[in-house]
Amino acid sequence: MSKPFPDNPLLRANFAPVMAECEAPDLVVVEGELPAALNGTLYRNGPNPMFPPLGSKHHWFLGEGMVHAIHVENGRASYRNRWVRTEQYVAQRKAGRRLIGTGFGEAAAPGGEGIRNNVANTNIVWHGGKLLALDEGNSPVAMDGDTLETRGTWTFEGKYQGPMTAHPKIDPKTGEMLFFGYMAAGPGSPDISYQVVDASGRLTRSDMFKAPYASMVHDFITTDEHVIFPIFPATIDVERIMKGGPVIAWDPSVGTRIGIMARDASVDTIRWFEGDPCYVYHPMNAYTQREGGKTRVIADVMKYVRVPLFPDADGSKADLTLADAPSMLVRWTFDLDGNSNSYREEPLTDMGGEFPRLDERFAGLSYRHGFYAGNRRPPAPGKPFDTLVHIDLVTGQRREWEPGAGKYVMEPVFVPRSAVAPEGDGWLVTLVYDEARNLSDFVVLDTGDIAKGPVARVELPARVPFGFHGNWRNAA
Repeated sequence: MSKPFPDNPLLRANFAPVMAECEAPDLVVVEGELPAALNGTLYRNGPNPMFPPLGSKHHWFLGEGMVHAIHVENGRASYRNRWVRTEQYVAQRKAGRRLIGTGFGEAAAPGGEGIRNNVANTNIVWHGGKLLALDEGNSPVAMDGDTLETRGTWTFEGKYQGPMTAHPKIDPKTGEMLFFGYMAAGPGSPDISYQVVDASGRLTRSDMFKAPYASMVHDFITTDEHVIFPIFPATIDVERIMKGGPVIAWDPSVGTRIGIMARDASVDTIRWFEGDPCYVYHPMNAYTQREGGKTRVIADVMKYVRVPLFPDADGSKADLTLADAPSMLVRWTFDLDGNSNSYREEPLTDMGGEFPRLDERFAGLSYRHGFYAGNRRPPAPGKPFDTLVHIDLVTGQRREWEPGAGKYVMEPVFVPRSAVAPEGDGWLVTLVYDEARNLSDFVVLDTGDIAKGPVARVELPARVPFGFHGNWRNAA
């Protein structure tokens, strides 16, 4: 018999898991109308623990992944959700109890020894005809794009079986998928792998290099000409771990290192730039600028002054949340022609937030429009983001939409109005949690002016817990 979940802030309210898998073939549009040209599926992924934690170490990042799909076509919408059937999920479902801990460094329960720890809970990406559920420590898990049935671990026809970031980058011109994996030579190693997969899903490149130190490398950045590997002081120190210290910890003494490599070059050519200690979970975009005979890489990122959600190296400050020190959108400029290994930073806005997105047709290219989930209200624990933001990076103009008291937004995803629409012309789609109803809505905003509010709001039959990332797949 399953036990109740403990009273933990990351298991309460909309962080609490939902225990039912369900399908709803015809959702109710409670506000406006779904645009006739909006046809496709929004997939979202996030942690949804299937059983209570083993102990007191529960971390938001380690719940089993559940994928949510809202399909829109011809003005109608449907919904379904499914846990990702990883080896971990299947073993625990068979046992009827938790076997793998949800705390970093936590030992498995009896019966869980030898089971691969894969939560597949961070992102969900369509590429090469496959829907891939991702966490950053394992190979992707393939799912059926319509039914969400799990197909199994995908290792690129056996050519790469190492860890894969949850944030691969898709080149809008070539259709290539670029990705990396950290701790690629084993737990605590500074080794990073780098892979390129063509538009059909075939692995065409796989390399390995050593970072300046071992750390949690959540995301990276690419342009049409360069790859940027950011190494931040969220360190993974084997000696510290062996002494009982935290697995991942903030250690500003090692500083920030940013590696930049031409996409057609060897990993031996990576140039390392040095900066002040900080952390970035997610960049918005980057591009290579050639101007006046000079080559620069411009990277726009959501920067924290320290890593949230993890302790200091001595174990203190273990309860810091995203609200304690919100990230700010800044621009980093790297001069590739000069001799200096420093880089310039300038702020782009004064409103903190997370989950930055863009018109993906301009990924890795010079661009103008960005979107993110922000905080207009005073940040509060357990109430992450309350406002969607559209920023014009040329004029600095910012437009915002706040859904109202007691309502919280998730990551915005941009959908172009058509394949040939100008940059940023289309819709933002997202989910909004309403604590008064304890339910979630699917919301569509027109990017012509998101401040006008939704052009459509669709009531979902279930609550969607605060999760991480999602992507849109156009209908065939």
